[in-house]
Amino acid sequence: MDFLDEIDQHKLPKHIAVIMDGNGRWAKNQGLLRVKGHKKGTKAVRETIEACAELGVPFVTLYAFSTENWNRPKLEVDTLMNLLVSSLKKEIKTLQDNNISLSAIGSLQSLPEKAQRELKEVMEKTKNNSRLRLTLALSYGAREELVKTIQDISLKVKKNLISPHLINESVIKEHLYTHDMPDVDLLIRTSGEQRISNFLLWQIAYAELYFTPVLWPDFTRKHLYEAIYNYQKRERRFGKTSEQIN
Repeated sequence: MDFLDEIDQHKLPKHIAVIMDGNGRWAKNQGLLRVKGHKKGTKAVRETIEACAELGVPFVTLYAFSTENWNRPKLEVDTLMNLLVSSLKKEIKTLQDNNISLSAIGSLQSLPEKAQRELKEVMEKTKNNSRLRLTLALSYGAREELVKTIQDISLKVKKNLISPHLINESVIKEHLYTHDMPDVDLLIRTSGEQRISNFLLWQIAYAELYFTPVLWPDFTRKHLYEAIYNYQKRERRFGKTSEQIN
């Protein structure tokens, strides 16, 4: 089936989030070092982003590096950070050609200074692009985000800037890293694992979850089209009944 032909342009997800899993296993299957899988995975990133831009998906968030990933072997962490810098430099033309802006969420101050500088530079150069907003979750953990959100709101309560009884979902959303983005409609995880792994826990409250056995380096636009087609076949009720939706 050609899933692209079956996609309804009027029912596209506004925000797609991706847990890019399986780089290490892909490399192991090829008899290569894990870092080779991460390098190969950059091709899947480019293909996914270009396909989303062409379809008209306005927001894409990629889980690039979690707070827990700092616990991996130093060689792998160092390679990932160097790959981040080189990829940002290399992909600036792709972002500009496709009218894509880059943003980032997470404890960005934890990144090496060189990575921080390159990230800020690309974000500045692409800030006026409007076709698609690509967000990289770097040194990101959803629990850490929620802790920070609670701390920020608590400080405002202490300063009498907000009353505790006025704290609601909207106030919490205003203090999240993703305060200026819509909630996630479709969450894709590759490699066959069926976990959320501390990713956007608040934002995926009503997201459709799509798990595929395809390892991230092998993920192509055809797999993306299949995920979107699957998403469009689901009934999103948001707590209501089918009769209310229809």
